Amino acid sequence: MMGRLALLLLLAFASLLQLLCFAVDDDDFDLDIYKNDDLAFYESFDESFEDRWIVSIKDEYKGVWKHSKSEGHDDYGLLVSEKARKYAIVKLLDEPVSLKGGTTVLQFETRLQSGLECGGAYLKYLRPQAAQWKPKEFDNESPFSIMFGPDKCGTTNKVHFIVKHKNPKNGEYVEHHLKHTPPVPSDKLTHVYTATLKRDKEVRILIDGQEKKKANFLSADDFDPPLIPPKTIPDPDDKKPEDWDDRARIPDPNAVKPDDWDDDAPMEIEDNEAVKPDGWLDDEADEIDDPEASKPEDWDDEEDGVWEPPKMFNPKCATAPGCGEWKRPMKNNPAYKGKWSPPLIDNPNYKGIWKAREIPNPNYFELDKPDFEPIAAIGIEIWTMQDGILFDNILIAKSEKAAKSHRETKWKPKFEVEKERYKAEDEASGSDFLAAIKRKVFDFLYEVADMPFLSNYKTQIVHHIERAEKQPNLTMAVLVSVVVIILTIFFKLIFGGNNQPSPKVEQKPLVAETTNDEARSGEQNDEKEEGNETGGGGAPRRRRRET
Repeated sequence: MMGRLALLLLLAFASLLQLLCFAVDDDDFDLDIYKNDDLAFYESFDESFEDRWIVSIKDEYKGVWKHSKSEGHDDYGLLVSEKARKYAIVKLLDEPVSLKGGTTVLQFETRLQSGLECGGAYLKYLRPQAAQWKPKEFDNESPFSIMFGPDKCGTTNKVHFIVKHKNPKNGEYVEHHLKHTPPVPSDKLTHVYTATLKRDKEVRILIDGQEKKKANFLSADDFDPPLIPPKTIPDPDDKKPEDWDDRARIPDPNAVKPDDWDDDAPMEIEDNEAVKPDGWLDDEADEIDDPEASKPEDWDDEEDGVWEPPKMFNPKCATAPGCGEWKRPMKNNPAYKGKWSPPLIDNPNYKGIWKAREIPNPNYFELDKPDFEPIAAIGIEIWTMQDGILFDNILIAKSEKAAKSHRETKWKPKFEVEKERYKAEDEASGSDFLAAIKRKVFDFLYEVADMPFLSNYKTQIVHHIERAEKQPNLTMAVLVSVVVIILTIFFKLIFGGNNQPSPKVEQKPLVAETTNDEARSGEQNDEKEEGNETGGGGAPRRRRRET
């Protein structure tokens, strides 16, 4: 009897345990149990970084790193403490982390406490030192496997995800940039960035735990250049024939300039019908010497030059229609036509756009899954115009649950506190609703500007958006102009820009060129004019005033 009772109790206990297991949802389970097994690396910066991270000794990296609290919190992080500096620091991992097979999650927090107008806040996941680099000499050329994180300057406003993949045919490492990545959050809150590499082919980009981008490593539509090179390339030895005419339209050789056409007619002429307004003060200047100004006691005429009082607006001109010498205004010249040029006609000798014949690509290879190098170190190598960038809770995990656990326990409490504080500040100023709406509009416009069909116009669109951000009094007018530009381009692409159809032009296919560690994408080369030297990364190497 006792044996049967014990058996029943044992079965009941087992059933209860099974029910509990099914009742607990995976997403609600305490994921901290994974941290020991699934965390390949974790840095909380609770303690000083100085005995664990290596600051580059290269002369160009003058920026000072500090162990500092996040504003309004007791939580510490790694702080970019000075403006307009280059920074470089690296942490060697105890063991390299493989990116092959299974899941690898790269995650870290940043807080732009002073905002971000021009600078990077991304991480580099570096290859083993067998790739010939030294931690103390960590710099932009140190070879990485992945570069990930926010970057904003000029036309760039994105969360970079760049991988370097080795071409098995020629042994060269090529930079591959994820296309159409999300913009950088523009506030001063703590944000957590997550890149999840799954099943050797898929990558997911999350900001604050929300998926913003999903891509396939082997898709030519997702990376530039694609990881798999094209099967054929234009023959470099094929030359265009000398008699090949690729002009679709040419000036009409039979056109004659009209006899009444005046090339030299000015665009504007003096309005002879204009009359000087009554009350015009011919003898008064627009500006006069400030009568209340006096020469400083320590002014030395020999050293400082002859002192002149500062100018002020002439009060007499405030009520008058004008001051000074009156001149007739200018008006449009009805005879102005500009320089004459013959109209264009279809070219009877047009042969189309010439392109070299295609030959097999000697560097082509097939790929079932990426062959990424392992991560042996984590580095931060950036150039920024802002101080106050705080890095925290950097981790490499082998499960999404472990990364989610840290987002929920480390990042989210800070974020909620900051969000409530800024919300209260906005409400106190009475601008919370409008500010939120305006922010969403700006974020949306940055995403629109990054669309492929607007690539040729991206610079001017971004210029207008940034102008609207910096000049609140012009915001609505500038935003309207941006929308008009986008709609104009959209309708032009749909309906065409000419009334007469042009001869059909055969487009030359774009072929991705292999780059090396020194190569930079065209986007990053354009951005070199933005700033001093580097945004960091083998990728965005610009800001010579890096994508």
